[in-house]
Amino acid sequence: MPGINTFREQHLHAALKEWYREEGDLVEAGVDGFVIDLVRDEMLIEIQTRGFSAMRTKLDRLLDAHPIRLVHPIAAEKWIRKIDEDGVEVSRRRSPKRGIVADVCAELVSFPSLLSHPNFALEVLLVQEEEVRRPDPGAWRRHGWKIAERRLVGILERVEFSRPEHLLDLLPAGLPDPFTTADLAGALGRTRHLAQEVAYCLREAGVVPVARRSRAGYHYGRP
Repeated sequence: MPGINTFREQHLHAALKEWYREEGDLVEAGVDGFVIDLVRDEMLIEIQTRGFSAMRTKLDRLLDAHPIRLVHPIAAEKWIRKIDEDGVEVSRRRSPKRGIVADVCAELVSFPSLLSHPNFALEVLLVQEEEVRRPDPGAWRRHGWKIAERRLVGILERVEFSRPEHLLDLLPAGLPDPFTTADLAGALGRTRHLAQEVAYCLREAGVVPVARRSRAGYHYGRP
């Protein structure tokens, strides 16, 4: 049966599933030809650490018949740990990068309109994470180190999106009306690319109208 996990389940995915599991939940249960992480009464719960696009077929097949909760972690705090070939820790440092809830839109662009489906809910977990790196001469972008696994350290916050209007909480205070993705990027403290993904999700979910278009791109009206 198709599932989102491989035989060698990643630590982060396994740890989140165990953290989320309640007594009575079915684990790795088969539902209509698919393997589901957790089944809680009528609800299907999927932990997806990355690649929402891989979920599209499963959601299309199951959503009309089952309530589905998609759980996605974002590393609000991260530590990078390097381990050599002998398993000895070389270094451990805190990453300056801090994830925010709006980062989920980099994945949600695969199906933002699904938030209007009464059976669909998205839950974002802001987590503390340890990224384990091991030597790899071919990993030139990381100076000879590859990401071996991601480990859960702790859960900081839970944010639920079960209706399109919930996406409006991603808009920072003080945005002009109308606003551009450049305005949004500045207010979020993120790249223009992520701001475009956030704006796309808001637009496709039907909660933010396009006021006009100019050389600067789309101008979005504040709801």
